[in-house]
Amino acid sequence: MAGILSMAGISFETAMHTPVIVTGAAGFIGMNVCRRLLERGRRVVGIDNLNDYYDPQLKRARLAELAGVDGFEFQRIDVAHREEVFRLFDRCRPAQVVHLAAQAGVRYALQNPMAYSDSNLTGMTVMLEACRRAGVAHLVFASSSSVYGANRKVPFSESDPVDHPVSLYAATKRANELLAHSYAHLFALPVTGLRYFTVYGPWGRPDMAMWKFTDALLRGKPIDVYGGGVLSRDFTYIDDTVEATLRLLDAPRPARSSADPADWIADRPDTSWAPFEVVNLGRSDPVSVNELIGKLEAITGRRAQRNEMGMQPGDVARTCSDTAKLGRLTGYSPGVSLDDGLRAFVKWFREYHRID
Repeated sequence: MAGILSMAGISFETAMHTPVIVTGAAGFIGMNVCRRLLERGRRVVGIDNLNDYYDPQLKRARLAELAGVDGFEFQRIDVAHREEVFRLFDRCRPAQVVHLAAQAGVRYALQNPMAYSDSNLTGMTVMLEACRRAGVAHLVFASSSSVYGANRKVPFSESDPVDHPVSLYAATKRANELLAHSYAHLFALPVTGLRYFTVYGPWGRPDMAMWKFTDALLRGKPIDVYGGGVLSRDFTYIDDTVEATLRLLDAPRPARSSADPADWIADRPDTSWAPFEVVNLGRSDPVSVNELIGKLEAITGRRAQRNEMGMQPGDVARTCSDTAKLGRLTGYSPGVSLDDGLRAFVKWFREYHRID
């Protein structure tokens, strides 16, 4: 890591003695990123506004897992509130930032579009400007596989066109990538966008299918199944997601000279000469909703009661990640099987909710 960080203009020793700022620290991925960083001996300053998109009690329970751990500090801050964010950066002077705070969910945007504008667009702009002002060595942020929209080519590659989002959420995530590239180009700010593919596991989100299906099975309630259950997703276990995220955090891309474009075109055809990347984080092993329900039935020992529904606005038929770039940049390939990941999730779910 020392050589990689030095290319970004900061030494390994300096990075290790400055905190990592993690936004969305009370979120599913955020809490797990914080925990892994702390296990590695890093200082972490977590930011979250603890909004009520889903039960804030779950967010507080996640934070309780981090509370009292040496090196962890939590600040209740909305990333769209720039003066608070700027003051925090002025105090902490972070070398690295993991920006995971965002308004999530494809369908919720139909009810509350302004939440996406505030959190995903304004919040991203604030974080980019805060990183520029503080001279951050690397900003890693959460994009989404949703940017691929109704792409028919599989697996989805970072070089595929992503100009036709089919949800407002996806549009904001693509906008985040464009904003990030402009800062990388104008200010030589190393930025990496992570296109997460359906992350699941212990401490997951209640609005996700994995949680909803498991809850319904264990409580004997019907499951809403959209589009006949043939929709497929590239499910990625949380431990794989965190490992890949932190490997990429420690590997910012150096800027290339625009005077000789032949070099960067041959090496990185999907990016410019700016210190900017977008990287897929998935397993390249999509599974249909019907298959997922069948696996959960086998693990829980319960039979699903299906409530067949039509397609939802903003949904896509399938997602499938091309993981070649992730492997090239990090030498890592997500390896937790869906069966193993589901067993771990159901075990945690039973314990968290005290369900036998």
